[in-house]
Amino acid sequence: MKWKGKDLFDLVCRTLGLRETWFFGLQYTIKDTVAWLKMDKKVLDHDVSKEEPVTFHFLAKFYPENAEEELVQEITQHLFFLQVKKQILDEKIYCPPEASVLLASYAVQAKYGDYDPSVHKRGFLAQEELLPKRVINLYQMTPEMWEERITAWYAEHRGRARDEAEMEYLKIAQDLEMYGVNYFAIRNKKGTELLLGVDALGLHIYDPENRLTPKISFPWNEIRNISYSDKEFTIKPLDKKIDVFKFNSSKLRVNKLILQLCIGNHDLFMRRRKADSLEVQQMKAQAREEKARKQMERQRLAREKQMREEAERTRDELERRLLQMKEEATMANEALMRSEETADLLAEKAQITEEEAKLLAQKAAEAEQEMQRIKATAIRTEEEKRLMEQKVLEAEVLALKMAEESERRAKEADQLKQDLQEAREAERRAKQKLLEITTKPTYPPMNPIPAPLPPDIPSFNLVGDSLSFDFKDTDMKRLSMEIEKEKVEYMEKSKHLQEQLNELKTEIEALKLRERETALDILHNENSDRGGTSSKHNTIKKLTLQSAKSRVAFFEEL
Repeated sequence: MKWKGKDLFDLVCRTLGLRETWFFGLQYTIKDTVAWLKMDKKVLDHDVSKEEPVTFHFLAKFYPENAEEELVQEITQHLFFLQVKKQILDEKIYCPPEASVLLASYAVQAKYGDYDPSVHKRGFLAQEELLPKRVINLYQMTPEMWEERITAWYAEHRGRARDEAEMEYLKIAQDLEMYGVNYFAIRNKKGTELLLGVDALGLHIYDPENRLTPKISFPWNEIRNISYSDKEFTIKPLDKKIDVFKFNSSKLRVNKLILQLCIGNHDLFMRRRKADSLEVQQMKAQAREEKARKQMERQRLAREKQMREEAERTRDELERRLLQMKEEATMANEALMRSEETADLLAEKAQITEEEAKLLAQKAAEAEQEMQRIKATAIRTEEEKRLMEQKVLEAEVLALKMAEESERRAKEADQLKQDLQEAREAERRAKQKLLEITTKPTYPPMNPIPAPLPPDIPSFNLVGDSLSFDFKDTDMKRLSMEIEKEKVEYMEKSKHLQEQLNELKTEIEALKLRERETALDILHNENSDRGGTSSKHNTIKKLTLQSAKSRVAFFEEL
């Protein structure tokens, strides 16, 4: 009951393991107006709802200018990723359709890890909320068509860990026009309704109908003092020669919120331009060491994965060779069985032919005897003699035919004996080949295979690992060189990325339903048509090229 805001806030930060506390706060809602818990005031002394439980939202209150350089802890990056992703999906930050698809692909990489076609099959994103409803309704595209385009980019992010994918998401999101901007309805001296935008770079004045492009901007380094009295807000420029400019807000409570955001953003703006505090230096050193350790661990895991894949490929090749040799042995065995059957058939046929030849030879001998007996028989009459001569002639012809048939059968028997000998020789060779196959090693000599790997390749999630590394100067220099190399590669990829975004935009343009375009869609398209593709920082710089005095005068005349 006696706790102050700081007690509750510190407890939340300790629970999360969060050290970069200056970005965050505890938010609550009071009469449709957002407010932040004050650190030095008792929690229950705030104008909060008296209903129990009292609800606060732990959120980022201030945003970094450059997420990659300023967000040190992984938990800080993760919290910003979750909050910015929700703001984009809830359409509190405008995001073009093509950029929405790219951001969705990084969100999928952060959640699912590397793309695997065997695991991430069609429909695996069906239950995921990845795109703003405005984008889905703007095109005549089915969920399957959106998933196909998200997956195509998702597959290109292979090798990125969760924290890397989330940082890539933030690096793209931080250049969206509405990222990190708090908008408030105000009026200038003339009573013109305008919007005040407060963010990490300064104060910006918008047309109420256009939250994408500010009319004028005042960076924090040009502002000396900010104060309010009742609903009137006063801004004093750094140049004392320039008159102060004032505006009115709708409620006193809103002025308090504007002042809180201005003070916090201004402090962080000035802090970024000074040397890091000892605590931040320590955190960055620890983050660098942790990044180096994770990098080395990822490289080790990648090497182990590669060795595992090579071992699996070798095993598959050996299994294939063994299967092939088994098939060869089966075929040789079948050939041997066929050779044995053929040899048995030839032997049986040779025996039959030999018996037929003997029978024919016996008949030829009987015919010869009959011919001799007929010749010896005396024929008394000439007619009997003529008939006898005719019979003798017929007997001679028959004997000659039988002799020829006997000779042919004998040759055929010799040929069959020769075929039998060849069949037995083929059987002997088949037995010898089968013996060679069965006695051959099951796999050829291979290069020594690395030591057996663990049954499951460790995942890239290092939470809970207890590893230690001794970082030498050479290790840190090498890491620095790798980081520089990554920066160069990132710059090279940026052009390719922009080409991909333009290609996707062109591809889906034909499916757009023009009548469903929102005011922000139309404004974004007009900016693009005018060549407004420069970064958010460059846009603000262009607006501050004029002198502060002329900008103040312009604000007064709006």
